[in-house]
Amino acid sequence: MARAGLSADRLIQAGAELADEVGFEQVTVSALARRFDVKVASLYSHLRNSQDLKTGIALLALEELADRAATALAGRSGKDALSALANVYRDYAREHPGRYAAAQLRLDPQTAAASAGVRNAQLTRAVLRGYHLCEPDQTHAVRLLGSTFHGYVSLELGGGFSHSAPDTEETWTRILDALDALLRNWPTSSSS
Repeated sequence: MARAGLSADRLIQAGAELADEVGFEQVTVSALARRFDVKVASLYSHLRNSQDLKTGIALLALEELADRAATALAGRSGKDALSALANVYRDYAREHPGRYAAAQLRLDPQTAAASAGVRNAQLTRAVLRGYHLCEPDQTHAVRLLGSTFHGYVSLELGGGFSHSAPDTEETWTRILDALDALLRNWPTSSSS
């Protein structure tokens, strides 16, 4: 019989909080059972296994990111929208490092297609519409932005910039300026 008060949603939320505290890779059904002071077996009526838990945390993180991005982008375009989107990812990673890591989890195609990852991609494409990019350049730009945001945030969170000047905030601003300039002057495709 399931323990009163426990549900898949409550366990996934607690797993997300645990991920932010100890790191996404450390989240398991066993660790969650310890948090609730219950036997591991009692959680299996809500979760199939640790991978199920991690997938749930990833879906939660993608949903939270999409909600934040949609709010931040409302009424914005061009560089203002680009900066808003970039700051959503950076701020989320700083506030929720475990959930941010979960958002990078590779999902099976069916789960990915039904996730808020699709909405995140649509929001990025909405920003890029302000730069008048057509396909396939828009997809190239989506990949560029994702790589740049994720790379910078990951290095920053890992302390990669903590031992040198200038301040990371200044670098972040310069990166966004450079991305804006690149997107406004996107190179034409070369046919080889």
